[in-house]
Amino acid sequence: NHPVDLSSVKMLTAGGSAVPRSLMEAYDKRFGVTIVQGWGMTETSPLAAIARPPKGVTPEEEIEWRAKSGRVVSGVEVRIVDEEGNEMPNDGVSVGEIEVRGPWITGSYYKDPSPDRFSPDGWLRTGDVATLDDRGFIQISDRTKDVIKSGGEWISSVELENQVMAHPDVFEAAVIGVPDDRYDERPLVVIVPCDGRKPEPSEVLGFLGPRVARWWLPERW
Repeated sequence: NHPVDLSSVKMLTAGGSAVPRSLMEAYDKRFGVTIVQGWGMTETSPLAAIARPPKGVTPEEEIEWRAKSGRVVSGVEVRIVDEEGNEMPNDGVSVGEIEVRGPWITGSYYKDPSPDRFSPDGWLRTGDVATLDDRGFIQISDRTKDVIKSGGEWISSVELENQVMAHPDVFEAAVIGVPDDRYDERPLVVIVPCDGRKPEPSEVLGFLGPRVARWWLPERW
């Protein structure tokens, strides 16, 4: 291991993919460095949300807010819609695709009409699946092409990966959807174990039990 000196670093911002909560907690504990997530796209120029905790929350609660994808920034409008384009409530529970608009959000693509990338009323369809709460915080669970639809229910591959990676013997993990005769699609978990360790699937399943919905628990490892 190489020595790391982060004494001059106070905060890191991260984007591009979800940051595992376990990694954020490790940076807090080992380096005293705060990781704050942000969300955006090239089409949003680029930042559209950043996960700064609301005022008044306790230090213990801060990690809950920093682990979210971000709070929509001023000037950007975001809504969550279902597969038929109906707007979902901002309750932090209802899951749908993020649509976004605003003064610096793209309204078209150069020499490419791309009508499938915009709603009939002009909102940009991002392809990200998420919830939106009444405080303006979004929590991305997947991409529309990656979400696992199992027996009519959505399983977030991103969230399941994060929960698997929280296991102390797991270095890295990936979740992919595979065909299933009964449920159409089920999650397959691929694990890179930490050096010298090899967790059994039954052990990781027991770890996941209280952390995710029952129908999320994978049969394939």
